[in-house]
Amino acid sequence: MKKAIPILLLALLVAGGFFLYRNLVLPEVLPPAEDDPPAEEQTDPQPEEPDASEEPHVPTWEETAREMVAEMTVEEKVGQLFFVRCPTDGAVEDVSAYHLGGYLLFGRDFQDKTAQEVEDTIAAYQSAAEIPLLIGVDEEGGTVVRASSNPNLFPSRCLSPQALYRSGGMEAIREDAVTKNNTLLSLGANVNFAPVADVSTDPDDFIYPRAFGQDAAATADYVSAVVTAMGETACETGNGTIRIGSVLKHFPGYGNNVDTHTGISVDQRPYDTFVESDFLPFSAGIAAGADCVLVSHNIVSCMDDSLPASLSPEVHRILREELGFPGVILTDDLAMDAVAAYAEDGSVAVLAVLAGNDMIITTDYRTQIPLVIAAVEDGAIDESLIDDAVVRVLTWKHDLGLIG
Repeated sequence: MKKAIPILLLALLVAGGFFLYRNLVLPEVLPPAEDDPPAEEQTDPQPEEPDASEEPHVPTWEETAREMVAEMTVEEKVGQLFFVRCPTDGAVEDVSAYHLGGYLLFGRDFQDKTAQEVEDTIAAYQSAAEIPLLIGVDEEGGTVVRASSNPNLFPSRCLSPQALYRSGGMEAIREDAVTKNNTLLSLGANVNFAPVADVSTDPDDFIYPRAFGQDAAATADYVSAVVTAMGETACETGNGTIRIGSVLKHFPGYGNNVDTHTGISVDQRPYDTFVESDFLPFSAGIAAGADCVLVSHNIVSCMDDSLPASLSPEVHRILREELGFPGVILTDDLAMDAVAAYAEDGSVAVLAVLAGNDMIITTDYRTQIPLVIAAVEDGAIDESLIDDAVVRVLTWKHDLGLIG
């Protein structure tokens, strides 16, 4: 019995020790049971860091222009397509009434005026415009000198391309382009309807006095030199840098055709002649950065034997697709006799838009603008066609520094 007591005590001690070990020590060293997972550590969600490689989207100018067009009314959009002869009355009022895209100034708009008077008049037109105007002038030199015929504005009449070349070669051509276009900019004009890109070597041709007077290759060099010089001609204003715009004329090439101011002219030359000759100066001007191409009223039978070039979709397709011209295409003056008979209801401007022109030159804008608006509203002209043309017009104004 005495021996049993110590053994019993020993058993109790062992059992107690095991109990303490099982309940107090093991929980600190054994992993938690699988059916009792530990609570996950709670943390505040952190915002995702932006990807430093992703640049914020900066709208292209075309995107900006399309946003502008989307906010415009049909009347405002159609008005932008009209680069019209400046009227003798109501010129300031018509800028806003018709939402005009531009004014083309002629000799009467400069006659006997001082430089300050010209500047003030053009400034009044611009002040009336919600979107700045293109202010154009025909200052080719020689027989077409709208501004330099006024001695108050220029020291002498600008010489023709042929006379300049005889006097000093291509350097004289470049110097003249810079000098006269700087003067035009200082007066408030921002587009010179030059250079003449027509190939003519025959003094009997109607266009010869206005042309360079040499073959296609030499004319292409001339056109490239003038367009390049004009592209580099700019002036500083309170609103930034303004550049002078260039206009290649008269696509697809005047050749030996008669004057379309007084009647219809039909060009019967084969297409190869245009590819090998007439197109070359236009292609050179486009490559040099020409802003605009003016299309003649000649009927060019190898391209379209029924419509004047200015009203022909095929002629415009050739200019866009085969010569690759992306800029503004505009008509010669639709008030000329050569196109008057092509619209039965008088809406020749509607035909011009449908042909692919972005801008329309006309004296008769007060009649033509409402007709184009009506054609858009009744579906005769798809509004998307107008939108695309206005985008190109606004892009031209942007490139010249007129709008930001």
